[in-house]
Amino acid sequence: MTTEDSASDTLAWQTKESEIEYSCPGFDVRRDDVILPDGTHTQFHSVEEPPAVVILPFTSSDDVILIEEWRQAVGRVNRGLPAGTVESGDTALLDAATRELSEETGYEAGSMSKLFQTEPANGLLDTVHHYFVAHDCERTMSQQLDENESIRVSTTEYKEIKTAVRQGEIKDGRAVTAVSQYELQS
Repeated sequence: MTTEDSASDTLAWQTKESEIEYSCPGFDVRRDDVILPDGTHTQFHSVEEPPAVVILPFTSSDDVILIEEWRQAVGRVNRGLPAGTVESGDTALLDAATRELSEETGYEAGSMSKLFQTEPANGLLDTVHHYFVAHDCERTMSQQLDENESIRVSTTEYKEIKTAVRQGEIKDGRAVTAVSQYELQS
């Protein structure tokens, strides 16, 4: 369905006013004054977040490069994949994926290709996540972390990652989605 089609859809909401109510590094909270299809006037809040890249990186021996990072929102260390926001200096999504992989892990890919994209939580967020698969990754540098990142890097056999996803040991939605899509496309 195109944007033009959605405007005429009987389920579409009519936005009367929109305002950013809160901004912080990484995202904005937007309030929309809307009219629902049944005529009800109400407000809807959502988060505006830039597009992001997520990388499923394999070494030349087909191990997966994982990161462990503290996640304040859930109060624990999260085991997942390198990922990050597309920045203004990135001329292409592949550039962003290449940059995030090297910054967070110190690894560079021999090759990288787009796997798919998704809207991870379009009931709350407007962001799109772009997933990439990287092969023949080699450590070529030290990590170059952002000021608010503390990341530990490890490698694990891919079959162990699949088992951890299947058993719910890996809880990070981006990692679960990447492995699931990779399996579906293999």
